[in-house]
Order: sequence, then C-alpha cells, then structure tokens
Amino acid sequence: MEEGRLCGYPNPIKPGETRVGWIGIGVMGEAMAARVLSAGYAVTVYARDPSKAGARALLHLGARIAASPREAARASDVVFTMVGHPSDVRSVVLDGETGVLSGLRRGGVAVDCTSSSPDLAREVAEEAAKRGCHAVDAPVSGGDEGAREGRLAVLAGGERGVVEWLGPLLGEIGRATTYMGEAGSGQKCKIANQIVVAANLVGLSEGMVFAERAGVGARRWLEVAAAEETKVGGLFGGRMVGRKFWVGGFAEYMVKDLGMALDGGGGEGVVALPGAALSLEMFKGMVGNGDGKIGLHGVITVLERINGISIEKS
Repeated sequence: MEEGRLCGYPNPIKPGETRVGWIGIGVMGEAMAARVLSAGYAVTVYARDPSKAGARALLHLGARIAASPREAARASDVVFTMVGHPSDVRSVVLDGETGVLSGLRRGGVAVDCTSSSPDLAREVAEEAAKRGCHAVDAPVSGGDEGAREGRLAVLAGGERGVVEWLGPLLGEIGRATTYMGEAGSGQKCKIANQIVVAANLVGLSEGMVFAERAGVGARRWLEVAAAEETKVGGLFGGRMVGRKFWVGGFAEYMVKDLGMALDGGGGEGVVALPGAALSLEMFKGMVGNGDGKIGLHGVITVLERINGISIEKS
C-alpha cells in the first residue's frame, strides 16, 4: 500500500490493507494485539518501555514500534488503546503534541478498550469529530484468558455505523460485540459489569474462607458447591485456591472502576450502591496491603487477614 494512504472509515477493513495502531501492551493489550497481528493486519505499537517482554513478543510477530502515540496514529487507520486509568487515556489520546488524535488522519478511528470514564469517552468522541475522525469506547470483559483466546465480550459506544464497520477487527479480539448506544455507553455498561464482578468475588471469597474455617476445605467446597457453576466461580475459584494471583486484572483497577460507579460515573448523577461501597472497601484493603498489582481475585487475601486464616495451596 502506498505510504501515507489510509483506508479509514468507511473503506472496508481488510487484512493486509487496514493498518492498526496499538497503545498499551500489558497482559490484556499484548494478547489482544497479538491476535490482530496473527490475523494478518499490519500493527504499529507504542509502549512506554519497549524493552519489556510484551513489546519484544509483538516485535517477534511482526509489529513495528513507534516512538509516541502520535507516531503510531500517523501510520494507522484504526488505533486501539488499552491502558490502565482514565488519566492514561487522556494522556495518550488527547495530548496535543504526542497524543493519538494529534496524529490520526481524517477518517481514522480511535478505539478505547480501557475501562474508563464515560465523560472522558464523550470528550474524546467530540474531539475526534472536530478533526474529521471517529472514536469508539469499547471496554472488554473476559479477563486474560478471554484476551488470549479471542473470547472477550466487547461493549461498544459511539456511532453505530462505525462500530459495525469495526466488526472484522473487534471479531479478532472478542466473541461478541454489543452496541450499547452513544459515546460513553460502553463505559457505563462496563462500570455496571464491574459492580457485579466485585460483589461476586467478595461473596466467593467469603464462601471459601467459611468453608476452610469450618473444616470442609475451600477446594472441596468449590468442587461440589453451586458457586463453582457460576461464571465468577468457574473463572476464579481454581486460581484462588491455587494462589495464582499474578494473573487477571489488577486490584487497583477495580478500585478505580468501583470509584467511578460511586461517583456517578454514568453521568446521570450518583446512585445509592451500598453493596458496591462495601466491595470497594475490600479492594481498597488489597491496595493498602500492597497488593494493588495482583489479580483482583486476590481479594480473598483480605478476608484471610481479617479471619487469621490462610487457605493452603493444593
């Protein structure tokens, strides 16, 4: 393809023609970008630390490394961001000198998969429109396993036509994309999702600690109890009893997401969420214990500390 020529919206997305930028290559981002690369798309990656294993792995698969988000955007038709916090999104997307929108050309599309603020998603969409570009907020659910296997659920907000146009790319990272509505709607739905996940993880942790203290044993209970049949139990129960806390979304991200929920992150005002407030305190406890960067299912360690009990790895 001729250098400088873009195939942005509404030109059809095709492997070998559509160029993809990727910002953020943590556990989730690396796996998602690898799937796009493996599908035959040219991918340009920006990483704050290009020496990290994730960057090296994507280079091995054929990715190019850019010096800034702006540089990655200038070489791309679609740019994905998968970073940690709304402040990171603002920095890598909206910075006037180095951000994605400062380099994305007319017709280009910015897709933010970060769990972020609905208000920020609307701001990004408005700024993209001023530049003749498009923005979609597309947070995902399904964890690191879902990212590696392409089984993520994608919750998309923005222009319906643009979301539908992105189908071939979103189909590489997720088993299903659901259009949720105008810009910011995807983020609103992800916040709602996190409220449920947090409550289920706290409940699962309490059940495991109770079973261990009662002499039944957490693993035995998981094998036979209804909790094992739930999505959260099936995803995280084995990891919890196996002490595999280094995988999955970071606990500090759950603090961020629940904080947005309790601050009225949906944009329609604060909603009374007493269960989410209790869950938030548990995850804050993890961060306070120095465990903010382990998997969010490590919330069981807070209950273990409270009860003076440790579930043995088995």
